[in-house]
Amino acid sequence: MINIRYENYPVWIVIISNLVSLAIYVIGAFIILKIGIIWLVLYLLYILLLEIRLLRKSCIYCCYYGKVCAFGKGKISRLFFKQGDSKLFSQIQITWKDIIPDFLVSIIPLIIGIILLIISFDLPLLFLMILLVILTSFGNGIVRGRLACKYCKQLDLGCPAAQLFSKNKKS
Repeated sequence: MINIRYENYPVWIVIISNLVSLAIYVIGAFIILKIGIIWLVLYLLYILLLEIRLLRKSCIYCCYYGKVCAFGKGKISRLFFKQGDSKLFSQIQITWKDIIPDFLVSIIPLIIGIILLIISFDLPLLFLMILLVILTSFGNGIVRGRLACKYCKQLDLGCPAAQLFSKNKKS
C-alpha cells in the first residue's frame, strides 16, 4: 500500500477541517450565550488562547510550518511566530492531561446545556447539544482519520498526537 503524503494539503481538506472546528465553536458559543454575553466572551477568549497555544507550541515545530497543513495553521503560524527546530517536534511528549483543555471546548457547553435542560427543557438546545456531540466525536474522527492524519508528512517524521493515540490502540 502506497502512503500518499501531502506537501501542501488541497484547499478542500482545509475548508472541511476548519468548518468542523468552526461549527463546534459556534454551537458551543450559542449554548453558552444562553447564560450570558460575559460567559460567551470568556468562552471565545478561551478558544482564541487555545488556538494561539497550538500555533506557538506545536505548529512552529511541525514540518508544515509555512505550508498548508490540513487546517491551514502552518501558514498562519508563520505570520505570528518564528520557526522552531523541527527535530524537536517528534520529541514532544503529550498526555491525555495535556489535551483536556481542547476537550473542554465541547465539554463546557455540554455541561451548561445539561443544566439548562434540567432547569427548563428546550428542544432546539437539545438539538444543538446532540449536534455538538456528533461533530466533536464523529466529525473530528472523520477529519483526523480520513482527511488530515492519513496524508500527513509529519506522521512519518514523528507526531506527538499520533504517539498518544497509538498508545491507546495498543492497550
